[in-house]
Amino acid sequence: MDLSIMIPELLKALPLTLAITFTAMIVGFCLALLATTFRIRRIPLVSQLADLYVSYARSVPVVLQLFVAFYGLPLVVALFEVEDFVSPNVAAMVGLSLYHGGYLSEVMRPAYLAVDRGQHDAADSLGYSFLRKITRVVGPQAVHIALPGYGNSIIYLIHNVALVMYIGAADVMATAHLVMERDYNQYQFETYLVLAVIYSVLCLVAWLVVRFFELRSSKFAPKAATPARTTVMASV
Repeated sequence: MDLSIMIPELLKALPLTLAITFTAMIVGFCLALLATTFRIRRIPLVSQLADLYVSYARSVPVVLQLFVAFYGLPLVVALFEVEDFVSPNVAAMVGLSLYHGGYLSEVMRPAYLAVDRGQHDAADSLGYSFLRKITRVVGPQAVHIALPGYGNSIIYLIHNVALVMYIGAADVMATAHLVMERDYNQYQFETYLVLAVIYSVLCLVAWLVVRFFELRSSKFAPKAATPARTTVMASV
């Protein structure tokens, strides 16, 4: 097989793979933030629904979540009597966003709870509002704690994007299978090797970005509180 022909074909499908990944990252982050807030604040009924959502996202296989989104979204759209706009790409984005949000919530919540309680009390004693306490005291420390787990969740997301081919999305993996079928499955090893390189590069870039922010946030790393005094670690 001529790699100079195959590689450009695979790279043509890369924008869709990246679009699904970034959409799931952004929407999933927002869902995780909401779910984490509700689970920490323990709002009756709402918190239980958030717990149920996180349990679903973490317990159900990702490929099954994609099938649920693919076959379930048209039914939801039909309830509102609007034109069906659900495509495999939209279903992939929705399914992976729900998965990523639930998984990421279990990264955010422990990170928030890991911040020393004295930091909360010190901020309250200084008259900080809840929003200011989160953005200037607790948040920066929680972000530093959560970043390693967040990096892992991004890598898992990149891996799971390869599953969207099962609902018809023409991502890199689906394109590779089409290329192999066109060539009568003669060059499977070479094709999968190129795919391995592509996914490795994507994961490496994600890891480097997260690592950069880890180093930048190291100044907010929580320090053990001494018995004599607890210092508020406000961000600058």
